[in-house]
Amino acid sequence: MSVLARSFLKKSLLAASTLLLGTPVLAQEVGATLNNPFVCRRPSGVAGTFTEFPLPTEEAGPTSITVGPDLNLWFTQTGSGTIGRVTRDGAVTEFPLPTEFSIPQKITLGFDGNLWFTQLGVDQVGRITPQGVVTEFPLPNPGSAPYGIAAGLDGNLWFTQVAGNRIGRITPAGVVTQFALPTSEAQPTAIALGAGGKLWFTELRGNKVGAITTDGVLTEYPLPTANAGPSGITLGWDGAMWFTEQFAGKIGRITADGTLTEYALPDASSAPVDIIPGPDGALWFVELRGNKVGRIALNGGITEHAIPTAGSQPAGIVFAPPGFLCMDAHLWFTERAGNKLGRIRAVTVP
Repeated sequence: MSVLARSFLKKSLLAASTLLLGTPVLAQEVGATLNNPFVCRRPSGVAGTFTEFPLPTEEAGPTSITVGPDLNLWFTQTGSGTIGRVTRDGAVTEFPLPTEFSIPQKITLGFDGNLWFTQLGVDQVGRITPQGVVTEFPLPNPGSAPYGIAAGLDGNLWFTQVAGNRIGRITPAGVVTQFALPTSEAQPTAIALGAGGKLWFTELRGNKVGAITTDGVLTEYPLPTANAGPSGITLGWDGAMWFTEQFAGKIGRITADGTLTEYALPDASSAPVDIIPGPDGALWFVELRGNKVGRIALNGGITEHAIPTAGSQPAGIVFAPPGFLCMDAHLWFTERAGNKLGRIRAVTVP
């Protein structure tokens, strides 16, 4: 792996590594104006400004998005069964997958310098190199329906099985280990590296947030709101895990010891689905039905930005690639029904 790729991998997991040392990252929220010395000064622009990029393939269905070791954005296209790559200027390249109708879902960057993704329709986990070479790994059990995926500090990839009701672990060589959940039919959905090096995940139907150590020890935390439908999850700059409650229209926060807090969105039917920390110290999320990109401050204050394309169904969001020795002021998101990628500026730069 190149020095640049290794440097970015370290940046992308900065919050997790510093948490292990006991020092939260960016615990002081920097707000929507430029008073953070780590945010790039160029180009200038106003927070909340959108740019949209139409995709070349009709009904591609862009869903999940992440940052690759090449500092481009990589995303899954569930409709066309491809993996996409886009530069910060909006130039798109598409890579077809070997297995038809695989329905690729979540995608993440692994410590091996490759992109890893789940294939919901064919019970496989896939790997794509920065050059576009694809390898697919079948899971041991048919009907597993792999969905979320995240890199662990152990060097492996961890993923959820919506139908299999398991958490899976796959080595860079493709060896799979599975861990059954205590709650039946929990429908584990998203998964993310978090507090103490554990992998934290959501249970859509189990209505819980769970954590698993790299040794396979599981813990589950029931949510205060019934049928909340926890969906996306991420590690916040404050060291807590932040997650979306798709059915309840709320954003949740859980500390390492399991203390839960919930914040209601203005529209309970907005269906927040994915969430990520932003360059301004806040958390940013997308509303599938509300057709908005939202921002929640560490104190729970919420701001929403309407996406220019009506009915776009935003599904995934990611903190954009870094600029030269600084953090980009944007976040990127997918528009599943709009068949576009979107970009929103998080910080105003004069």
